[in-house]
Amino acid sequence: MGNIGDVLWLDATAQAELIKKGEVTPAELLEAAIARAEEVNPKINAIVTPMYDLARESIKAGLPDGPFHGVPFLVKDLMAACKGVRMTAGSAALKDNVSGEDNTLTVRYRQAGLAIFGRTNLPEFGLMPTTEPALFGPCRNPWNLEHTTGGSSGGSGAAVAAGVVAMAHGNDGGGSIRIPASCCGLFGLKPTRARNPKGPYVGDVMGGFVEEHALTRSVRDSAALLDATSGPEPGDPYYAPPKKRPFLDEVGANPGKLRIAFSAKTIAGVEPHPDCVAAMEDAAKLCQDLGHHVEEATPALKFADQLTNWFTVVWTGGLVSTIELVSMLSGKKPDPADYEPLTWTLYEVGKKFSAGDYLSTVSMLQMMSRQVAAFMADYDIILTPTLGLPPVPLGTFDPPADNPMAAFGKGAEFVPYTPICNVTGQPAMTVPLNWNEAGLPIGSHFVGRFGDEATLFRLAAQLEQARPWAGRRPAL
Repeated sequence: MGNIGDVLWLDATAQAELIKKGEVTPAELLEAAIARAEEVNPKINAIVTPMYDLARESIKAGLPDGPFHGVPFLVKDLMAACKGVRMTAGSAALKDNVSGEDNTLTVRYRQAGLAIFGRTNLPEFGLMPTTEPALFGPCRNPWNLEHTTGGSSGGSGAAVAAGVVAMAHGNDGGGSIRIPASCCGLFGLKPTRARNPKGPYVGDVMGGFVEEHALTRSVRDSAALLDATSGPEPGDPYYAPPKKRPFLDEVGANPGKLRIAFSAKTIAGVEPHPDCVAAMEDAAKLCQDLGHHVEEATPALKFADQLTNWFTVVWTGGLVSTIELVSMLSGKKPDPADYEPLTWTLYEVGKKFSAGDYLSTVSMLQMMSRQVAAFMADYDIILTPTLGLPPVPLGTFDPPADNPMAAFGKGAEFVPYTPICNVTGQPAMTVPLNWNEAGLPIGSHFVGRFGDEATLFRLAAQLEQARPWAGRRPAL
């Protein structure tokens, strides 16, 4: 065939089809992906742990005949453990940590036929909505190298946007799939709570805030990958409602006339950037042009002004648990020298909350979830901006030495829309429909009912057909 480098810009489904037809081999495609990574990674710093030889060995041994047989793939350096490969979570405290076995999601990726050849950059423990860890250095946005990729799955987003892979693993505890997808001009879906497994050692993370999936170039890749990985495993504390049919069957299916509520109003009262509002309004008009009922509306939430505080209780509680687990496994008392200043400050904040504080906070967040669910009895979809700002310059969230928590506050202003879906467990997606005058991607955020990824995939495919984005490539 022609230039194999061009194949890397196809989506994963098309790559797998070429392999199936014998027009390219898994080994050839892997070497092309490695060559592309070697070319661009010095510029974007997306891959922090190469696994090139392991991927070559897996191909020689014979990859499973799954839906993505032979397609190159990257996993975020958090969760998605790979046996015999270091997993740092972006922290110097874990710089020498080597995973003893694949976790369940990694096993399912391998069963799908994917050739995993590297782990991607992230902020320490995935805490911030930008990927600038002290351990590895900043990940750079292929659309503008001086701007953030978002976080925490920023390395995965940069790698897909730069044409290294067609899709890459991410996880999302406050927007960490959707934020980098928006910043990098990609499709990013956070599935329903517990749609994907987190075993064998973890039942849920931060009370169910965190969900696993991927950043993709196409809607159909996201759907097909979720088909390959989703479903409970024995011992799960709970699991998502079963899908009615394969998610891939929803792509291209008629969504019908959807009832869509849209609003740029933020729960915390943050004023969004005009570019983000304009992108949302454009997405609303596009939905209306496609025949959907679109009206401005937003849930009236009791105690909405407390959401950031409640989220912080659970978020910092999760961090305390993580750092104390690292301490237990290493036999070393937690030491601020091993952690970034903001991480250590959040750890100290979290230690001040009691078990009672945590449980009462969870109850209040569950009450808020019921309010959102009641609102969605009248709507199929909620549309908002994905972010409060376009991709910001690197260094925007550097913590002041005298007040590291100020960086956490700035992060909350950047991501005022995504965290509520981690609280409620609802599926949500960012769709790359707009770029601003500066050439930076601006995503639009669509939230579905609990358990209803199907409607999101139908709408996303309709939007993708109406306004294709796959042909857009960064100058990099």
